[in-house]
Formats: sequence, structure tokens, C-alpha cells
Amino acid sequence: YEIKECDWSSDVCSSDLATSGLLDPEVSMGSAKRVSHLAVGRIVGAHGLHGEFKVDVITDFPERFRPGAELILEGEAEPRRLESVRRHKNFLLVRLSGLSTRSDVEQLRGLHLLVRRQEAMPLPEGEYYADELEGLAVITDTGIELGSLVEVMWTGVNEVYVVQGSFGEVLLPAIAEVIQEVDLEAGRMFVHLLPGLVPKLE
Repeated sequence: YEIKECDWSSDVCSSDLATSGLLDPEVSMGSAKRVSHLAVGRIVGAHGLHGEFKVDVITDFPERFRPGAELILEGEAEPRRLESVRRHKNFLLVRLSGLSTRSDVEQLRGLHLLVRRQEAMPLPEGEYYADELEGLAVITDTGIELGSLVEVMWTGVNEVYVVQGSFGEVLLPAIAEVIQEVDLEAGRMFVHLLPGLVPKLE
């Protein structure tokens, strides 16, 4: 399972990086919490004098960054057109419509470039967005309900699912040994507990 593009909810990005793991970013059924936007890039700073800025790409779909495509600048309602895109070291140099000088873009540092949630790329079978997972009932393979998945955390190695319930906060690594099945239609996730994950059950 993975998570393809950074989920955007309440103006807070739950991750700055698109990572892959068991789960795949571009995150329930039970108490589904759908986000309105997904972040696909983070503005690092201005470049040159003519409105270009450096972007850290945080989507597994870099093809979103192509001249003529439209992205939404964090804090704005309407999309802007990508006027130019070119690679520079580990970043992209991007120029958006309506931004033509360095002073136009210097204040954008740290903001995100977004797409609407309904524009999310389709994922292969077995891969999910974080807002599809948040709210799922988490049940062990022995039938014990641990609670609800409330957050997907990115650790740099693999995703970690934060579950809140009668056993308190449980942190489940998103690895194949633990995550057995995800049933979005039923609003449930089935897991196998490795030693130490829920000490109260040992």
C-alpha cells in the first residue's frame, strides 16, 4: 500500500514528501475525512529576476509539472497556468501566470502548489491515498478492534498508521507483515500484530 500525493486538509499538509511503502501520495469510509486538495509541490524560493521559483516536487506524478497545466497556489481559490518548467539540480524551476518579477515570488517561499482532490491520479490496485485510510476501523486478524485510523505519518522509511481506541494510541508500521487487508467499502483495515506493537494485548 502507498500514498501518492501529499494530502491537504485544514491548510495543513500531513507530509512534505511523497513516499512509497506498503500503502502508496496524490489518505474512511466509516467516518471518512475527505480532503479538498492535494499538495504536489513546495515552493523553496525565488530564482532569477523574472518570476521563476524553485519547487520541491512532492508527488509521485511529476508529469503534473508541464507547461500549460494548471496548479493552485496555496491561499488562492483559482488555479494558475504553468508558463514554464525546467529542471535545476534537485528542484524544478517554475513560472506561473500572473507572476513575472522576483518580488512577485519572493513572498511565496514555503507555500505549496495544489491540485483539487477530485483531480487525484488513479492508483493501481492495492494503493491508496491517506484520506481514504483515515477513519477506517482497524481490526486484528484475531478479531480485536484496535480503534480508528486517525493519521498517516511519514517517517522517511515507511508510513506509520496512528490508531486511537480502547488501547490508547497504537502505531502500526505500514509494512506487509502488519497490514493484511484494506476494505474501503466496508471501512475496515485488518492487521497482524507483531510483538511489541500493543503491549496490553501481550
